[in-house]
Amino acid sequence: MCSEGRRQSPINLDPRTLLHDPNLTPVSIDKSTVDGTLVNTGHSVEWRVDQSKGSVNISGGPLSYTYTVTHLRIHFGEREAQGSEHTLANQAFPAELQIYGYNSQLYRNFSQASNQVYGVAAVAILIRLQHSSSPALTNLMEGIEKVKFGGSSVTGGSLIVSELIPNTVQYLTYDGSLTEPGCHETVTWIVPNKPIYISFTDICRLRELRQGSSPIHRHSQLANNFRPIQSSHHRTVRTNIDYSSSPHEDGEEKKCYLSEARFHYKANEMFLS
Repeated sequence: MCSEGRRQSPINLDPRTLLHDPNLTPVSIDKSTVDGTLVNTGHSVEWRVDQSKGSVNISGGPLSYTYTVTHLRIHFGEREAQGSEHTLANQAFPAELQIYGYNSQLYRNFSQASNQVYGVAAVAILIRLQHSSSPALTNLMEGIEKVKFGGSSVTGGSLIVSELIPNTVQYLTYDGSLTEPGCHETVTWIVPNKPIYISFTDICRLRELRQGSSPIHRHSQLANNFRPIQSSHHRTVRTNIDYSSSPHEDGEEKKCYLSEARFHYKANEMFLS
């Protein structure tokens, strides 16, 4: 599937070809607090929810079912011009946070749901550099120095997953796949139309992580753990951004236009002080 599928992820999000869908409702994520474990998998950094102590559900928007969050994953690069899996107008971001949930109405767990129809929902949040990190991202990265090598883990602090979601109701969505083997084409992707932020200090902490502790891997960075852009094969990327109307009812200006999309974030904008 990874090499032959026609609905693979990630893709480039082209503002010129977005389709406004007025039927897309806001996405809802539970505001509950959960505990978890921070893990260096040797390929990425994951924050795994301890589902025995609580759960967080995603619903609404393009989703017809309720999805229970199981893990969060960070992709990042060794330099500012790369790191995110998805790109916007062919521009990459320094990092991307992905929140994964499985269809808990139809399936027992993420493993079962991952290769089943409507099995997975994933929220992809693009991350920009700034002088300070978003507070929720700081919480997620608590203890990151203790998972320097692949295969290591540490008990994470409590996390309110919904606080990682940017403060906007606007998003893009498309049908795609997992970005790791076996690349099952069972994922509904949701990309908020705002970034969250990471400081230079925190992204340097990520770049200190290594793929493993063996002599072969202890000098191999975990950075650049993003899958290359896949062909969209003419898939439709829908949005609830009404680029043809006046400013949003809450005062939030519409940022997406057919000919010249202006999103709430700008790719590769660097803060040097």
